[in-house]
Amino acid sequence: MSIINPRLKKILSYTIIYLILIIAACFFLMPVYVLIVTAFKTFKDVDIKTMWYPSSNISLVPFNDAIMKLAPNLLNSLILAIPATIFSAFLGSINGYLLSKWKFKGANLIFVVILFGMFIPYQSILIPLVQVINKVIEFYKIVSGASRVPGIFRIFALIFVHVIYGLPITTLIFRNYYTEVPNELIESGFIDGCGMFKTYFRILLPLSAPGLVVVIIWQFTNIWNEFLFAVTIVTNTKYQPITVALQNLAGSQIVEWNVQMAGAVLTALPTLFIYIFLGRYFIRGLLAGSVKG
Repeated sequence: MSIINPRLKKILSYTIIYLILIIAACFFLMPVYVLIVTAFKTFKDVDIKTMWYPSSNISLVPFNDAIMKLAPNLLNSLILAIPATIFSAFLGSINGYLLSKWKFKGANLIFVVILFGMFIPYQSILIPLVQVINKVIEFYKIVSGASRVPGIFRIFALIFVHVIYGLPITTLIFRNYYTEVPNELIESGFIDGCGMFKTYFRILLPLSAPGLVVVIIWQFTNIWNEFLFAVTIVTNTKYQPITVALQNLAGSQIVEWNVQMAGAVLTALPTLFIYIFLGRYFIRGLLAGSVKG
C-alpha cells in the first residue's frame, strides 16, 4: 500500500499539472484560432456572432487579396530584417569577443554602458532620432545636389537604427557565450601566429553556432514585428515594412476582417518558420554560458 499511494499521488499531481497547462494553452491560443478561422471566410460570412465557427465554404480569396496588397511590403521587410539581423549579430559577436577575451582597462564599464541601451525605451528617443535622420537627409541633398532622396534611403536608416538598438542584447548573449570558451584556444591561436581578429574568425566564429541561433531568432523576430520605428521613420507607403502595411489594410470606412486576418497570418509566417526550424536550438543557445563548471 505504501508503494501504490506514492505512485497514485504522483500520477494525480502530473494529471493536474497537465490539465492546467492544457487549459492555459487553449486560453492563449483562442485569438489564434479566431484569426485562422476568420482568414478562411468570405466577407459576407464574417460576423461577430459566428466568429467561433468555421465557415462551411472555405475561401482562399482573402489570402489572395492579402498577398496582392502586402507583397511589395513583404519584400521591404526582408530587405530590412535580413541585413539588420546579420549586421547586429556580427557586431555583437565582435563586442562579445573583445569584452570576454581581451581584459583591457575599462572593459567592464564599457559593457555596462552598452547594456544600458537595453533599458532606453523607444518612445524617449523617437523625436531626436527622427530629427537626426532628417538632418542626414538634408546633408545628403546639399552634398549630392539632389532635390530629393530615394525612398529606399529610409529603409537603410531603419536598418541602422535596428542594428544600433540590437547591439546591447547581442553583445550580452555573445559575451556570456564566449566566457565559457577556454582561453587555451585563444592562446593556441596566438601560438600559431594568429592576431586578434584572425583568432576570432578562425577559432571563435566556428564555435558560435548556438549563440548565432539565439541572436538570429531574437533579432529577426523583433525587427520583423517592430512597428513604431517603421511607421515613424519610413513615411513613404511604397517602402513601408509589412507590419505598417498590415495596419493600413484596416482601411477607413469598411474593414475587411477576413483579408486583414489573412494578412496577419501571412505576416507571421516568416518568424514562425524560423522558430520551427531553429527553435530547438534556441533554449540551448540561450543557456550557453549561464552555467559554470
